[in-house]
Amino acid sequence: MRELFSRYFSTVGAEVKVTKASRDGGIDAVAFDPDPIRGGKFIIQAKRYNHVVPISAVREVNGIMAYEGAIKGILVTTSYYGNDSREFAKGKPLTLLDGSNLINMFKDYGYNVRIELKKKEKAN
Repeated sequence: MRELFSRYFSTVGAEVKVTKASRDGGIDAVAFDPDPIRGGKFIIQAKRYNHVVPISAVREVNGIMAYEGAIKGILVTTSYYGNDSREFAKGKPLTLLDGSNLINMFKDYGYNVRIELKKKEKAN
């Protein structure tokens, strides 16, 4: 994931740093764009889900973004977002990157990846 976002942000002269696993405050990576107009701090959080991402994860990124003084929060998932998450993110500097768009982004940078979600087990 770090390599993907490093390549993405390097096209605009930005730098990506991966945070340490402990005490990262919920942030997996931070991108810094030095451009004086569009630049700033971007926080990136990656979550692996097999089902719809809970709105609490989106709210968490929004809060972390504000706390960290970031201009944008990016929540990346292997799964998908529900209507409540998309509605919450509207008008906020949040990007919700779902599994299918993540795969396309990887392909754009020459990676051949696949996401396999676990199927729900049926209750007997």
